Amino acid sequence: MLQINPLGNMPAAANGDLGLQSDLSVIDLVHSAIGMVKRQSWTILVITLCALSLGALYLYITPPSYTAIGTMVIDTRKTQFLKEQPTVATPPVDAGAVQTEVEILKSPKISLAVIDALQLTHDPEFVGDGQDLIPRWIGSLLGAQSIMKSDAPPSEAELTDRALATFENRRSVVRAGSTYVMEIGFRSRDPAKAAKIANAIADAYLKEQLDARYETARRGGGWLQDSLTKLRTEASAAERAVVDFKRANNIVESGKGLLVNEQQLSELNTQLITARASTAEAKARLDRVDAVIDQGLPDASVADGLKSEVIVRLRNQYVDYAARERIFSARYGQNHLATVNLRTQMQEIRRNIDDQMRKIAESYKSDYEIASAREQSLTNSLKGVIAESQSTNSAQVKLLELESAAQSYRTIYDSFLQRYMDAVQQESFPINDSRLIGPAIAPTKQSQPNNLMVMGMTGAGGLAFGFCLALFREMSDRVFRTGSQVEEIFKTNCVTMLPGLKSDKASPRDDGASDRGPAATRAVPPVGDILRHAVDSPFSQFAEGLRLLQLVADLNGPAKLNRVIGVTSTLPNEGKSTIASNFAHLIAHAGERTILVDCDLRNPSLTQKIAPDASIGLVHVIAGRAEIADAMLTDPSTGLHFLPAGVTGKLLHSNKILGSLAAKHFFDQLREMFDYVIVDLPPIVPIVDTRAAANFIDSFIYVIEWARTNRRLAQDTLQKTPEVRERLLGVAMNKVDLAKMSRYEGDVSHFSYHESYARYGYVEQ
Repeated sequence: MLQINPLGNMPAAANGDLGLQSDLSVIDLVHSAIGMVKRQSWTILVITLCALSLGALYLYITPPSYTAIGTMVIDTRKTQFLKEQPTVATPPVDAGAVQTEVEILKSPKISLAVIDALQLTHDPEFVGDGQDLIPRWIGSLLGAQSIMKSDAPPSEAELTDRALATFENRRSVVRAGSTYVMEIGFRSRDPAKAAKIANAIADAYLKEQLDARYETARRGGGWLQDSLTKLRTEASAAERAVVDFKRANNIVESGKGLLVNEQQLSELNTQLITARASTAEAKARLDRVDAVIDQGLPDASVADGLKSEVIVRLRNQYVDYAARERIFSARYGQNHLATVNLRTQMQEIRRNIDDQMRKIAESYKSDYEIASAREQSLTNSLKGVIAESQSTNSAQVKLLELESAAQSYRTIYDSFLQRYMDAVQQESFPINDSRLIGPAIAPTKQSQPNNLMVMGMTGAGGLAFGFCLALFREMSDRVFRTGSQVEEIFKTNCVTMLPGLKSDKASPRDDGASDRGPAATRAVPPVGDILRHAVDSPFSQFAEGLRLLQLVADLNGPAKLNRVIGVTSTLPNEGKSTIASNFAHLIAHAGERTILVDCDLRNPSLTQKIAPDASIGLVHVIAGRAEIADAMLTDPSTGLHFLPAGVTGKLLHSNKILGSLAAKHFFDQLREMFDYVIVDLPPIVPIVDTRAAANFIDSFIYVIEWARTNRRLAQDTLQKTPEVRERLLGVAMNKVDLAKMSRYEGDVSHFSYHESYARYGYVEQ
């Protein structure tokens, strides 16, 4: 059997469809936005037109104004006159310094100087009706009370304040990019006046800069002059203290910048080092000679080192005799007379060499003693000078302190003197770091108001505000507009959407009712009444929607041949009774055994419209005071049976009647007698009768009114009535405005009815 699943039970998409779902969600979002714009198009259009009208009104009442712009540059080279150019380049002006100059140009002092110079306090454009529109309105609102209190003319101070406020509102000073150029602009209704004031601002700034430099130089020069007098006295006192201290401590300086004892100490130390070297050298020679004497015959290198010709000659003879003695000894023997004579001569030569060596040793010893004596003398002299120098150490430390203080005072004095000379030069000829490179000229085109910008901004602002208001209206719309909203909130199907019906007060229909007796005349409704519109207009969209509702009831209702279907709603006046009547008429007209029961015992609207004169009905049958055949009425044109409520007054405990076993037994009897039992139940929120009647209802049709039923209320109502929610057949959206509905769902199935349904040869009646 065909099933229509609730949205909450729909199977999840496969992984391969995630990308498609994402694309569809984006498309749906775009369609939702377009639909919102369509639905709220009048709101957006009206707000935008109002904003454009305000912009046009502003352009109409605002006179044109012109902006003149002059350019000024800060000279980073800082040319200095009357002094040498510095060898080190002056660092460039940083961004903070340029911004400082911009703020100076914006200062009230510059503005007031221009106002005074050009007498702007007497210009109506600055103090009268010539002010800008919006500032004039604000000033009028703020000063309305004071004007009402006093009719006296404004004072000069008040005129100055007005002129200053207008002046600052029209003046603009900006830095050109990251350069050292500043653009000075002024806006006025007169182009020539705008250029004149812009140039006056530059002149006032240059004059203020010169005056500030002159005043700074004058004040600095006066302070430096007072400081120089004091520093000169302190430097002279410090230098005199140095001279007096040297005289008192007998400190004399040499020509080289040193003290006398320091110079003596240095010279003695140098001489002592030389004497010690000479003594060491003499001692080395003496020790060497003594070693040679102990050795005996000196060798050739020693003999040459002593630099004695006698020793060299004697040693050569000795060597010659020694060679001959070895030859003779080998030839003639050791005791030969010639050999003995040679030995004797060799001994004599050796004695002569020893004598010469002792003479040299005595000479070296004498040199050593002289060097030692000189070293000792220098050592004693050095000790004396050191002792004398140590006695003046403390005085020298104090002298250094005095000389340092005197040097510091002299340096400070020289520095202040140089600065004083610079200040005198600047005072006599102050130099300006800024200059005007582009004087302002009278503009030929207006700068304000910018027609295109004003209309564009007002149009964009109106469009944005209109869109926000439209979005707010959409977000604050808490009623049902589409079937998707129904399915999302109720998690069930929105079975059908039924257009709103208008009551047709036609004359009663003649279908042979006069032949059926008095009882039959009470059951026949007027021709064209909305309670049987589905029968009177069988090819209408309303009738087709009810057929869809019957199909869903057949496919998804309980597995019974005879069904009891209850029709209810959230609140009254949502059209549930109209739907119940037309639904029952349509089923009966199709040949099914059908009965329509009015169970709204508190407000039996069907009974009041179909059988207003009925004296017995459902209440009497359940109470056992009447039979079903006596209370039931029949429509001969469709065969529909109708059971009125039978209420003659207000019932206090209607829920007890519907929730009783007698009511359940009665509806069990109706199941046996009819194929369809359509029950018109009361709304759920006001009274509890629908919940009480749930014991004999097989399935419910929940009716909501398009653009009226509150979503949160309907959701909470079903959430709190599980006996209705669990047996819910579906939701029927009633009183749908087809023309407006197309803005919410476009060409969805319900709203292509006229185009598609006409292809089958049917035209809505």
